[in-house]
Amino acid sequence: MATPSAAEQYSAESIQVLEGIEAVRRRPGMYIGSTGQAGLHHLVYEIVDNAVDEAMAGHATEITVALEPEGWVKVTDDGRGIPVDTHEKTGKSALETVLTVLHAGGKFGGGGYKVSGGLHGVGASVVNALSRELEVQVRRDGQIFEQAYARGVARSEIESRRARKDDDKGTGTTVRWLADDEVMETLDYDFSVLARRFREIAYLNKGLWIRFLDRRAAPAERELNFYFEGGIQSYVRFLNRDHDVLQTLPFYLDREISGVAVEVSLQYNTDFAEHIYAFANTINTTEGGAHLTGFRSALTRALNDFARRQKLLKDTDPNLTGEDAREGLAAVISVKLAEPQFEGQTKTKLGNPEVKGLVESAAAEALSEYLDGNSREGRRIIEKCLTTARARDAARRARALVQRKGALDGAALPGKLADCSERDPANSELFIVEGNSAGGSAKEGRDRRTQAILPLRGKVLNVERARLDKLLSHEAYRTLITALGTGIGEDFDLAKLRYHKVVLMADADSDGAHIRTLLLTFFFRHMRALIDAGYLFIAQPPLYRVQAGRQRSQWLYSDAELETFMERQRESNRKVAIQRFKGLGEMNAEQLWETTMDPAERTLLRVEIDDEHQADTLFVQLMGDDPGKRRHFIETHSHLASLDV
Repeated sequence: MATPSAAEQYSAESIQVLEGIEAVRRRPGMYIGSTGQAGLHHLVYEIVDNAVDEAMAGHATEITVALEPEGWVKVTDDGRGIPVDTHEKTGKSALETVLTVLHAGGKFGGGGYKVSGGLHGVGASVVNALSRELEVQVRRDGQIFEQAYARGVARSEIESRRARKDDDKGTGTTVRWLADDEVMETLDYDFSVLARRFREIAYLNKGLWIRFLDRRAAPAERELNFYFEGGIQSYVRFLNRDHDVLQTLPFYLDREISGVAVEVSLQYNTDFAEHIYAFANTINTTEGGAHLTGFRSALTRALNDFARRQKLLKDTDPNLTGEDAREGLAAVISVKLAEPQFEGQTKTKLGNPEVKGLVESAAAEALSEYLDGNSREGRRIIEKCLTTARARDAARRARALVQRKGALDGAALPGKLADCSERDPANSELFIVEGNSAGGSAKEGRDRRTQAILPLRGKVLNVERARLDKLLSHEAYRTLITALGTGIGEDFDLAKLRYHKVVLMADADSDGAHIRTLLLTFFFRHMRALIDAGYLFIAQPPLYRVQAGRQRSQWLYSDAELETFMERQRESNRKVAIQRFKGLGEMNAEQLWETTMDPAERTLLRVEIDDEHQADTLFVQLMGDDPGKRRHFIETHSHLASLDV
């Protein structure tokens, strides 16, 4: 018998059609990103976003989120309550339709919501599909309606009863669910991660009260409440809470134009970094978009116009650039519109072209009025911008010097750099090593094909207190920038990075921690893209080499490991030899390779930014100009320190 050809085998019968709940359960990552903790949190955001939509529509003022024992989550709002009457198209109740039919809800032009958050509009049904159990309670029309589900399928018809005096008053919806551990990898919710998102939502919806409870470890219940009457003005004050500011109160704009609500708040500080956050329908548009472009254009234009009206810029002076205008700026831009168009790989770039012009015209007019009405503060802002412009010009000259010294051919790479022979960045590693002695051991012990070594001598400049021009006058940073190949500032290009593993390797003592912190400050402030791309790592050299009796020696990487090891040896009364390593230079090349550099055995910690606001605050406290902030930090966290004396 003839064997069917490949074309004959691949027919219409080969095409599998997955619909509704089945599709979600088979491919959960398509709907919530992952089945890990991030996806678990996404389930919470989808239900909370529905409650926020009620608030944005003016029908809800309070949302309560509770993490309950055994993995349950409960979200309650005081909105209108999901409708329970029969849906004409599905023949089911509107409540069951929302919870079981993808793309069913009040956000698709049916008049339910003028503005809504969320990226997909499939929230409730996806959460239901990925839950082992889900319970919903609706309070409306003087009655309470309840229904239960299992893995996305209704277990019963809606049950209703008249609300009693002791029932929750008013209207609203409560959704309580247990994520399905057959689909999700974990049911461990991170309280701090969820709290950050709820705080952000409260800032973006002034007057909305969000109550967040953690009831998992009774009686040690935790509770946070978020309510900001000032909205994004409060957000800007939060961003600047550890900075010296140039304005007494933040600038604030709240206007609706052509159906688009535009909110802008900004306040300058005396530092060098810019912090601008843009949102569309409460979604953090990390890739920017039309609203951010419009704001930036308005800001630069308004400042230049004011500077010329005040004669702070002469006719012959060039205009301030956008970079000049944004140094030391903390700003939040929030737009709310009926039909947001999200672009980009992560769907976090706003693409509506009309929004740019609306934001630009509204912000330019309001900023112009603000600067004229607050001319003293306005002049302080312009003076800072002019200082930035002068530093930018100096940095441009310094960058040009770095570029001339760092031509693309290997011969022009820094003499201190022991480069690798591999030319594919994906397979190349750069170890930034503290001290010449350790650098020598690292060069001798490395894999020369894939591992490059750059020794740094002594403490590098603290860039938290220095602009780019001063940074570029520092030899160690010039050498590092040239070795990385990316350029810096306006010329930074991540695509030119020569190594996709950049590893900080410092001694496991306080001096090493300080050098590591100085370098982390540099990467956070000036090469943030390396961190975001996952290219920055911290090596973990051992603290101890131990040997019990005649057993083979072991490497231990922390005091906790040493204590555990010693407890085991005490049980058998073994004699223990302990060698404490004060620095990398005390290890020979073979030991450094074996413990810290060998890809098969080493431990590398990837540097990630879990909370940008907290990270910024930490660098300001530890590396900024105010010693009082450092003292407060040390006094607060001194109980965590282990002194090596």
